Amino acid sequence: MLEYFLIAAVALVLLVIMMSVKIVSQGYRYTIERFGRFVRVAEPGLNLVTPFVYRVGHKINMMEQVLDIPGQEIITKDNAMVAVDGVVFFQVLDAAKAAYEVSDLYVAIMALSTTNLRTVMGSMDLDETLSKRDEINARLLAVVDQATESWGVKITRVELKDIRPPSDIVNAMTRQMKAEREKRAAILESEGMRASEILRAEGEKQAKILQAEGLKEAAFREAEARERAAQAEANATKSVSDAIETGSSQAINYFIAQKYVEAIGMFATSPNAKTILFPVEATQLMGTLGGIGELAKDVLGGEPGGPPRTSPRAPQIKAGRGPAPSVPGVDRIEG
Repeated sequence: MLEYFLIAAVALVLLVIMMSVKIVSQGYRYTIERFGRFVRVAEPGLNLVTPFVYRVGHKINMMEQVLDIPGQEIITKDNAMVAVDGVVFFQVLDAAKAAYEVSDLYVAIMALSTTNLRTVMGSMDLDETLSKRDEINARLLAVVDQATESWGVKITRVELKDIRPPSDIVNAMTRQMKAEREKRAAILESEGMRASEILRAEGEKQAKILQAEGLKEAAFREAEARERAAQAEANATKSVSDAIETGSSQAINYFIAQKYVEAIGMFATSPNAKTILFPVEATQLMGTLGGIGELAKDVLGGEPGGPPRTSPRAPQIKAGRGPAPSVPGVDRIEG
């Protein structure tokens, strides 16, 4: 009988020890109650709790948590209906307050976030709600964090996931955006054409300047050439005059023969006639050619007073006195 009593006593002791040992996981806190009254918070690790007197009240998650805000319809300041949903990031800093200051922490945070979201977005018009999302997040974070401070909770972030305006407003915004894009494109195109016209005008201006400079240089060169030709003509005339003064007839014969040949060349190149008739005395033509021959002999090194060189006989041109016979389509030149 005694043996059974000892076995029962040992079993009871082991059961009490097992019930006294509480292991708290990392990231959690347990509230310990004595006869239903909070006394302390059990930290992560091994904790001994007297059974039947003390017990674990709440198991609080101390890590940062995410709470989804369900989608809801909100009326903006300009009476536009938008659908909004978001998320709330929070972390419990005081396990005792989170356990005993609020009945259901998750429901309370969700309800608080929803009501304040309606308040914040209801004070803004549609354009502001679509363009100032960061401002909405900041205002909502400040309001909710201040309200949950007494619960031992820290609201770290509030983010709006989606803002969905009505379909008719979306279509109107699409048309407005398209019109704005087309306006910008037209402005850019006109500016491009304007710049192109300016560049083209500048190019034409530079081309005209260069052309004018080229014409100026050409005129200068042409005037210089005419001046040199006139100077050469003056020098030739002076040489002929000096030769005439010294009594040499060969120079005057050369000058006359040169003018005579130039005149014949002008008649030959005239487009008004195919054939030219010269009623010229043969003796005059031979005299002229003879003067040219004498001058050429002197130029080529003939000695004055020496025996005359035999020059090739000039071709004879038959010419008679009196008017030449008239030929249709041919100009008549009298000698």
